[in-house]
Order: sequence, then structure tokens, then C-alpha cells
Amino acid sequence: MPRRTRLASLVAALLLTGGCAGSPTSNPSARPQPAPASPAGSADAGASGAGAAPAGDTIDAATMSGIDVVFLSTMVGHSERTLQIVRLASDRLRDDALRTLAAAIEATEADELAAMRGWLPTTGPGASAAAHHHEGHGDDAALDRLRTAPDADVDRVLREVLADHQRSAADLARAQVDVGRNERIRDLARRIEQSRTAEVELLRGTP
Repeated sequence: MPRRTRLASLVAALLLTGGCAGSPTSNPSARPQPAPASPAGSADAGASGAGAAPAGDTIDAATMSGIDVVFLSTMVGHSERTLQIVRLASDRLRDDALRTLAAAIEATEADELAAMRGWLPTTGPGASAAAHHHEGHGDDAALDRLRTAPDADVDRVLREVLADHQRSAADLARAQVDVGRNERIRDLARRIEQSRTAEVELLRGTP
């Protein structure tokens, strides 16, 4: 399959699997809502984006386990760092395909982030855990590496840094599917595992 065709397919899959975090149904086949903003100027990004979390969308804290809360809190911090990474490099990228993928990742994770923040409890036993967003995630050195990369190396460094970062998200989400209690959160974890795995394959150029 030509690289551009494969890119379009994978980015479309990324947006569809990564989206619907805030959907009122946990059915993975539910139709995603249009994104408030899709990656501009690229047909490869697809016409459908990740669904934004509805205003006031929450999950009853009583239906969550401590593991659910820790997962959401950790993923909030992870997605915040993802946005840092792609925004830091976006203006310096030379490869059009990589720029398109970075824009799709930004749109998807910004949408998921809004949903997860709305789901985190603000009172009760899990609130203190939810307040900790795991700043840094141990990849400050990788972020510095991207920040100081020469222009000629930015594409390669972003691929390496982002592939490692997204692989850790896929691993975390995969574990949550097995141990989580709340089905909506487990469904989000499934979508995250699928989308991050697809991203890593594309970043690493896996056929």
C-alpha cells in the first residue's frame, strides 16, 4: 500500500479509536461526534475527528475503583505531556506526513483530555489521587532532547520521542482494560490502547 494511502487510513483509525471519550455510551461502535477543530489543510486527516466531551459530562465516583481514578489521573498527565511534545515540534517539522500525524494526535488527545478531566472526582476518597497529574512522567530528558534538536534532526527525534511516549500510554491502557471497574473508563482505555499502538507503528515505519 502506498505510504500516503496507509497514512490516511491510520490517521483516520487514530481519530476514530481515540475519539468518543466523552460519549454517553460505552459501545465502541458508536458513531463519533465531529471534532470542534480538525487538523487544518489536510485531506489525509479525514473528515471525522475525536468527539468532544459534552459540557458537564461526569462519571459517578461511586462507580469507580481506586485503580480507575489513578488511571485517569495518570492519563491526564500523560496527555498533557503529549500535547507539549507535539506543539514543541510542530512548527519545525519538515515531513508532511509527520506533520499530519502530529496534528491528528493533538486533536485526539486534547479531546480525550477534556473528557478525562470531567470524569475525575473532585470530592471523596479518590480526589487527592486525582489531583496528582504525574508531571514529568520521567521523560523530561526526552523533551529537552527534542527542544535542542537541530532543525535537520527534528523529524527523526520527534518520531523516537513520541513513539516511546505513546507506547507507554498503550501499555498503561492495556493494563487498565484488565483491572478497571468502570466500563466507560475501560472503554476509553481500549480506544487509547488501539490508537496509541497505531501511532507507534506509523512513527516507527512498521509496514
